[in-house]
This record gives sequence, structure tokens and C-alpha cells, in this order.
Amino acid sequence: MTIRVFHSPASPYVRKVMVAAAERGLADQIEKLPSAAGPVKRDPGIVQHNSSGKVPCALLADDTPLFDSRVITQYVDSLGVAGDPLYPQDARRFAVLTAEALAESILDAALLHRYENALRPEEKRWEDWSRGQMDKIDSGLDDLEGRWFATITDGFNAASIAAACALGYLDFRFASKDWRSNRPRLAEWFATVSARPSMKDSFPAG
Repeated sequence: MTIRVFHSPASPYVRKVMVAAAERGLADQIEKLPSAAGPVKRDPGIVQHNSSGKVPCALLADDTPLFDSRVITQYVDSLGVAGDPLYPQDARRFAVLTAEALAESILDAALLHRYENALRPEEKRWEDWSRGQMDKIDSGLDDLEGRWFATITDGFNAASIAAACALGYLDFRFASKDWRSNRPRLAEWFATVSARPSMKDSFPAG
């Protein structure tokens, strides 16, 4: 069964889905659909299936849409034919879901920061807004280094994927940000998981 996914090679949310599919042995069942999603001008091809116009948006065989990345990742996991489940069905499940949500909150703040500074006209930029988003990123990273480290390092689960994609996005779009110095455990873990084929094959571009 083919799962069609509106795809953007630079989107960390799309990357989450692609990594999950690879980890669960479904990479060859993902059909990448082109997209032109943006925070201001939306892609009408996506909007007809997902009114937010955001990626990723997956389409099943009958055009039933699935969104956002957490929903699609759980769907992919339910079809998995290889590897361990990304969402444990035991007492660890809600810890994984919560750590995944934390990693996505880091991504959300990073996207908002980037939009403010890359897309908004310079004379309209709000420095306090950008600083507030970076504060969210930093506190989230501190929590990944501390409270949630055991969860993201328990195998390579959905929270692990989300955290790895968040860190990869920071390196991609915020290359000058030194998030590693004060978070040695997170830095060492990220270096290790970045060597996984699923991470290397989905490296962002654009």
C-alpha cells in the first residue's frame, strides 16, 4: 500500500515521517508529492485536503487525509513491518508521547523564530518575540538533556525521532547556535543517531 505524502525536503515535520517510515520498513511505500507550502501563501493542492495548508499531509488510497506529523507517524507505526514499535503500548507510552510533544514545541518555536527573521520585513521585526522563541528552544533542550533524556534514549522511538529532527533542524537553520556545549549528553546522543541510515537519507535540503 502506497502512502502519498506532501513533501518538503527542508521540513523537519516531514522528516519525522520519513524517518519513521524508514525505521519501520516502509520507506518504499511512501510516495512524495510536491508541495509549495508556506506560512503566508498556501498551496491550494494541500489546502483541499488539509485546510491549514501545512506539511506533512498524507493521503490514503481513497484520498482520506492524515495530518499532522504526530498522526501520520502513528499511522506509519501501525503498519510497520520492521524494527520495534515507535510508540510503546506499555507504561512508557505516555512518556514517549510527551517527549515527542516537547521536541515538536522546540520545532514550533524554531519555525516561528525563522519566519520572524527570514520572512518579515526588517522594519517590522520584533526582537522580544524572537528572544521569546529562543528561550522556548533553550528550555526545551535543557529538558531533553535532563528530565526526558532517558525517554529519548530508550531505543529509537517516536520521541527519539522528534528530538533528532529538532536538533537537526537547529543545525540546518541555526548553524551559529551552540546548543551542544552545555548539553553534552544530548550532543553525544545526537551524533550517534545521526549516523542511522534513516537520518542520513532524510537530511534536509533547501
